[in-house]
Parts: sequence; C-alpha cells; structure tokens
Amino acid sequence: MDILHNTPLILALFAVVFAQVVKIPIHFIADRKLVLGLAFSTGGMPSSHSAAVTALTTSVGIEHGLDSPYFAIACVLSIIVMYDATGIRRHAGQHATILNQLVKDFHRFVDEAKQWQEKEEREKQRELKELLGHQPIEVFFGALTGIIIAVIYYSI
Repeated sequence: MDILHNTPLILALFAVVFAQVVKIPIHFIADRKLVLGLAFSTGGMPSSHSAAVTALTTSVGIEHGLDSPYFAIACVLSIIVMYDATGIRRHAGQHATILNQLVKDFHRFVDEAKQWQEKEEREKQRELKELLGHQPIEVFFGALTGIIIAVIYYSI
C-alpha cells in the first residue's frame, strides 16, 4: 500500500476535495444561496483542477527539486490543465449557454404555435451543462489554493 504514502498524490486529491467543498461557502457569501450541489459540479471558484495540479506540482518540486524531470512533467501538465480550464472548457460552456437559449426559444415557439400538450415531458429534459470552464481569476485562486495546501503540509 505504498500509494497511501505518496504525498504529492494525497495532497493533489485533498486539494480537489477542499476546492470543491469551499465553493459552497464562497457561493453562499456571494449570492446568499446555499447550493450543496456545487461540491460535485464543474466550474466555479476556486478551480479544483487548478488546485489539484498546482498542489501536485508544488509537492513534486518540494520533494524532488525544481530541477527534476518529475517537476518538469508536473509543471507542464499544470500549464495544460489550467490553459484548458480557461480556454476550451470555458468556451464550451458559453456555447452551451447559447444552445440552451435556442432550445428554450424553440420550445416557446412550438408552444405558441401548437399549444403543445407534453409540457411535463419537456420540463424533464436536461439542459446542457453551461458551467464547464473557469474564468482566469477562478484558475488563479485554484492554483493558489493548491500551492498553499502543499506548502502548509510540507511546513508542518
């Protein structure tokens, strides 16, 4: 069970859980709404992806040195993940927003034209997930979260 002694892995996983859970009080402070489902959703403040990869990278840097190939691998992985979170995934979320609006507009048109009788069935349809990616500030604070978690652990 050597995996239980793999500190970089444990800290990366802890950073994911911490970042996901802390989204709930942050959202509550910002919007005065308690949304427990945020712990299991993508997107939001802070980025758990960024927290995980930076906790991993920081841990590897502390354990193996900043000149190690392991740190280089973790660092490049972190850059790719954070770039993806602010770029591709964020744009996919924006597209989902537009597609969801088109679907709503289409349904409204059909309702007005034919007085569609299957209202309950339409209400049960799931919308595309719009909160896929992160704003750059969310990635920044996710990265900061991961670094702080790793530094605190290794300081203790």
